[in-house]
Amino acid sequence: MEEYKETNGNASLWKIFGVFYKIGAFTIGGGYAMIPLIQNEMGKRGWISDEELPDIIALAQSAPGILAVNVSIFAGYRLRGVKGSIAASVGTVLPSFIIILLIAMLFTNFSDNPVVVRIFNGIRPVVVSLIAVPTINMAKKSCKTWWAWAIAIGSLLAVGFMDISPIWLLISLMALAVSIALIRRNRNEKA
Repeated sequence: MEEYKETNGNASLWKIFGVFYKIGAFTIGGGYAMIPLIQNEMGKRGWISDEELPDIIALAQSAPGILAVNVSIFAGYRLRGVKGSIAASVGTVLPSFIIILLIAMLFTNFSDNPVVVRIFNGIRPVVVSLIAVPTINMAKKSCKTWWAWAIAIGSLLAVGFMDISPIWLLISLMALAVSIALIRRNRNEKA
């Protein structure tokens, strides 16, 4: 196992809470926009390596619920078990809860204000880039062969432009992977 700057036992629950509170407070746009902040904050502390982050994101996507909370739960568990999961998830959710509560109390007075509308319209392109950059970085690290790139680009086109459900895409790719594995095993047994 890799040696970390701060090992699991040295990451206090308050520190985990604080880091994820900071991530939750400065993330605009939800789960995917949170990935670069998680990568930066956890990477500089040595809590999670660049190789572990895609695995945590994949686990978080496969679990039901909100991506940001799922990533927090898995990362917190990796650091300090169940208590780390609780500290990380509460830290992630609390800033959004406070902000949404304030918006609900105050926004009805300003929702038609042209300045507020322009602010929200200005934030949208930033959110797109916050999602695109970690996606591209993960693709660079994960796609090591031409066929991995072909699957990634084909999946993007299928889901993004041809309106194919990601569920059917995943089922098809799993069936393809199992078929290839069985064919290779049969070839190896005959050889």
